[in-house]
Amino acid sequence: MEAIPSGTKRQLESYLPFSTKGDLARWSFELDKIQALEEDFRKLNDQELKKKSLSLRYQARSGVPLVRLLPQAFALVREAGRRTVGLRHFDVQILGGIAMFHNSIVEMQTGEGKTLTATCPLYLHALLGKGALLATVNDYLAARDAQLMDPIYKALGMKVGVIQSQQPTDQRRKAYDCDITYGTAKEFGFDFLRDRLLLRRIREGEADVIGAMLEGTGGRVSNEKPTQRQEPYFCLVDEADSILIDEASTPLIISALPTEEQKKEVEAYKWAADKVYEFIEDVDYEYDHEKKSVELTREGRLKARQLPKPDAMDTIGLFYVYEYIKRAIKVDREFKLDQQFVVRNGEIVIVDEFTGRLGEGRKWREGIHQAVEAKEGVKITVATGQAARITVQDFFLRFAHLAGMTGTAYASRTELRRIYKCKVIPVPTNKPPQRVELPLQIYSTEKSKWEAILKEIVELHDLGRPVLIGTRTIDKSEILSSLLRERGIEHQVLNANHVEEEAGIVEKAGEWGKVTVSTNMAGRGTDIKLPEEVVAAGGLHVICTELHESARIDRQLIGRCGRQGDPGSYRQYLSLEDEILEKAYGPKKANKLKNLGENAPDEHFENKKGTFYRAQRIVERKSYRNRKTMLYYEKERKKMQRGMGQDPYLDTPN
Repeated sequence: MEAIPSGTKRQLESYLPFSTKGDLARWSFELDKIQALEEDFRKLNDQELKKKSLSLRYQARSGVPLVRLLPQAFALVREAGRRTVGLRHFDVQILGGIAMFHNSIVEMQTGEGKTLTATCPLYLHALLGKGALLATVNDYLAARDAQLMDPIYKALGMKVGVIQSQQPTDQRRKAYDCDITYGTAKEFGFDFLRDRLLLRRIREGEADVIGAMLEGTGGRVSNEKPTQRQEPYFCLVDEADSILIDEASTPLIISALPTEEQKKEVEAYKWAADKVYEFIEDVDYEYDHEKKSVELTREGRLKARQLPKPDAMDTIGLFYVYEYIKRAIKVDREFKLDQQFVVRNGEIVIVDEFTGRLGEGRKWREGIHQAVEAKEGVKITVATGQAARITVQDFFLRFAHLAGMTGTAYASRTELRRIYKCKVIPVPTNKPPQRVELPLQIYSTEKSKWEAILKEIVELHDLGRPVLIGTRTIDKSEILSSLLRERGIEHQVLNANHVEEEAGIVEKAGEWGKVTVSTNMAGRGTDIKLPEEVVAAGGLHVICTELHESARIDRQLIGRCGRQGDPGSYRQYLSLEDEILEKAYGPKKANKLKNLGENAPDEHFENKKGTFYRAQRIVERKSYRNRKTMLYYEKERKKMQRGMGQDPYLDTPN
């Protein structure tokens, strides 16, 4: 890998927003120092390179500020990358690493090498011996990235650990004891909660020992140890927008054991799921489309009282009977199979609306998850008390130093800076992008939109160009797949039902004549490499079949083409029946737009482009307000618990 021409680096500022140009100018001087060390470090043999790294470690632990060690540290990592894995960091990657060291969230386009970029700040922070974590979105990416980058760290005398689901406690402890640890945000958070519960048991055990000694009976203190370091130091968050924004208010909860009374709720959930279809909107209940809330009318409450109930519900008060019905109505309207969730091995598994991946271990709160289970006829996991809980946001705010990287963060820069005190720094691409935007197409109906999409797929497929089609939900990807099969077009499907094959499907999506249908997961974290014949034919073409609820997700999908200077193109297709219109404007206005399309079924509606993008902004603002509200209540809950002398992460007093 060759660096960009040195004469270009001073001009990198011109690619960046005004608010970040000062940072780039300051950091470009650090880049000069790193460049100056490169020739000398290339002359070192492997043993001398490791000895140089050990010297930096000694200096860091002797009190030398890390910022003074940055040029040497980054130059060492660059050289280690070149000689171990054959990847020499581009200048823009070095700049991205400097930004992350300075507690920034870096926006780097898809395919620009974020995995390699992360090695620089991780190594520098790891010199202190306090542990450096990299949090990513799933076990596969954590294990893959750790394995790919391990030779670099090993050449510099660093140990790398990986945290995986279902990993034994002793292996987790060893992984956290390493200099650098890769894992998922979810596993890091749950390990923190388990450690918190363990420390409480140890404290209670010590109190029991003292009491027993006073009574002359003796006692024993547990020899268990926490898995994580107790002073969280540095964490680098991959796919930072997804984890720090989309999952910010998601609580990680370790449940307590259910009581007998809670077990009786199973019958109530089943009863409500069975009777929900007897309740009619605007007669038995009113539905608020803005707040997504259900309220029973007088007629609805009367119906709920009169409907026959199982004996197990005899002890349940009327207020709670109404709540079961309201939850069942809400779930029936809003929670759809292969959209918000899938059924796997007899269990409900949430599909993350922003990444398209399965949210293993996650559950909806306030009885919603149990209502969904009742609706789908799977085993109902009764709601239990909470032994410990923490939100994703709270977990990452505990670190002394926090940084991140993603392909789409600048649009959310205000929220990220306000909450996490992290500046968002867009880093220019190593090579000028050649991505071509084709005119947006808007159709009257979803059917006519699918027909236009299929026509474009067939035309490009005949030319041999690979096509990646992005859909918003699993069921839409399956619909398109069936339409492609009808036309005899061979293709691959990537959604939460095919998660095991994700990386393999995405890696081949750029091959000659390939057609790939994907939800918004679109293989984030995996490169699509193009053979020379595909480059000559115009590169990968991306089709966006619908606007997502966040423009960031659309940008992620579009970013799959035109990576690292490759040619590519994309087009967005919309219809007046798309769900985002109802989510933003409500059913009445959405129906008016549909009726408009029915009166002119063969016309395109380019003049409605603003209507769609306004709808997307409305939905984004709603999501932001919801996150803000939930985080406010979470903050108040913690404040109240601290005032009562309780640990805010546990359910009982210290």
